[in-house]
Amino acid sequence: MVSLTEELQAREAAARCRVEELQSEAAELAIRLEQARGDLSRLEITGETVTQVLAELSAAEAEPDIASGDAPEANETSAPHGVGVMMAPPWREGLVVEVLPDMYRDIVEIIADAPGPVQAKQIVPRIGLPTTTGKIEGTRGKLKRLVERGWLDEDTPGQFTLARQGPGRDQTNS
Repeated sequence: MVSLTEELQAREAAARCRVEELQSEAAELAIRLEQARGDLSRLEITGETVTQVLAELSAAEAEPDIASGDAPEANETSAPHGVGVMMAPPWREGLVVEVLPDMYRDIVEIIADAPGPVQAKQIVPRIGLPTTTGKIEGTRGKLKRLVERGWLDEDTPGQFTLARQGPGRDQTNS
C-alpha cells in the first residue's frame, strides 16, 4: 500500500509538470500573439497609406478638370476609392512609359516601334505569351484600357497606335 505522503508528493510533482507545460504554452502563445499584432499593425498602416495615396491621386486628377472648367458629366460615375487598384494610370503631360507596369509598358513600346497600327494577335507573341484565344483577348483588354487612359488610339477597330497626344509622339520613327 502507498502511503498518503507519497501519493501527495506524486500528485504535487504531476501538478508541477502540468504548470510548467502550461507556462511554456502560454509563453509560446504570447510570442505568436505579438507576431500577429505586428502583422495587424503593418496591414493597418498599409491600408491607411493606400487610402491616402488614392485620395491624393484622385485629388490630383480632379484638379486639372476643375482648373480647366471641365465638370464631370451627369451620367459619369466613379468607383469608390480602395475598391480596385489602377494598374495603368491615365496619361497626362510629362508622364513617361516607365510608370506603367511591365506588361503595359511592353505593349506601348511594341506599338511605338511598329511602323503602323498593330492588332492584339500581333502583340501577344512579342510579349512572350502563347497565341491562344485567352491570351489574345486578355491583351486586347489591356489595349482597350490603354486607349481609355490616353496612352493609345484605336482609330479602326482592333488597330492600335500610340495616342496622338501620348508618349513618344514628339519623336519620329524613321
